[in-house]
Amino acid sequence: MNAQQLILSLVLATMVFSVSLELRIEDFRRVAQSPRAVVCGLIPQFILLPVGTWLATLVLDLPANIEAAMILVAACPGGSLSNVITHMGRGNTALSVSISAVASVIALFATPFNFSWMIAANPETASWLRQLSIDPSGIWLSLVALLGIPLALGLVFSHRLPALTQRIRKPLGNFAVAALILFIVAGLIKERQLLTLGLLPTLLIVVLHNASGLFLGWATSMAMGMSARDRRAIMIEGGMQNSGLALGIIAVQFGSDLGMVTLASLWGIWHIVSGLGLAIYWKKKDARLVG
Repeated sequence: MNAQQLILSLVLATMVFSVSLELRIEDFRRVAQSPRAVVCGLIPQFILLPVGTWLATLVLDLPANIEAAMILVAACPGGSLSNVITHMGRGNTALSVSISAVASVIALFATPFNFSWMIAANPETASWLRQLSIDPSGIWLSLVALLGIPLALGLVFSHRLPALTQRIRKPLGNFAVAALILFIVAGLIKERQLLTLGLLPTLLIVVLHNASGLFLGWATSMAMGMSARDRRAIMIEGGMQNSGLALGIIAVQFGSDLGMVTLASLWGIWHIVSGLGLAIYWKKKDARLVG
């Protein structure tokens, strides 16, 4: 791992730590009280979107690194911004936090598992990984370093040191998000010669991929009879994948492959755009109903 990859990994671990400072034991108690709604939010993340993505990569004739990036993003848990977006859109924020908390823990096992079998079951990506001499099981180490340890430390801090947690939570979160944005911008500037109309197909893939996650969240919540506020939370959780975590894994395991970084970075930008768009739409819809 070079210096840039190490710094990026530390920044991403800091982001996970800052988000985990928001979690409380009560979040897990809520899971026990309403397990059906939480399960409904986990199905799109860990079953429907990964399997749908794998099927899409079998049908589409895309470069192997782009297909691998799609699979990796789909295998990651929901993004940490989903709770904020759900709150802005007047969804069930408590449910969103509960889904995020459980998804973060499940991801320690489900993300490497989903990524490994999907990569191996796609001839294009399987042969590409063999050429790179990359063992998909190495994703486990990345998940422990970038997700497991920071998550555990955040929970310990919030439980044992509540006063310190309150002081450091906001500035730490602001720093981590700003640093990640700077890394993305720096990478795009470095490879600015590639930022042409040729990037539009990749952006289209990201937009459709993200839309499928949002749709699967909506469809699952409708099928399971969730309330309107719960549907909003589940829809956002289904469509806001942790592309920051994907970028960290790409840096550590794939040597910051440009195609993979481009797709994951576009995901990180677009899912915020689509999430904010939905939140604004829902708020205006609620205002019309009240009026």
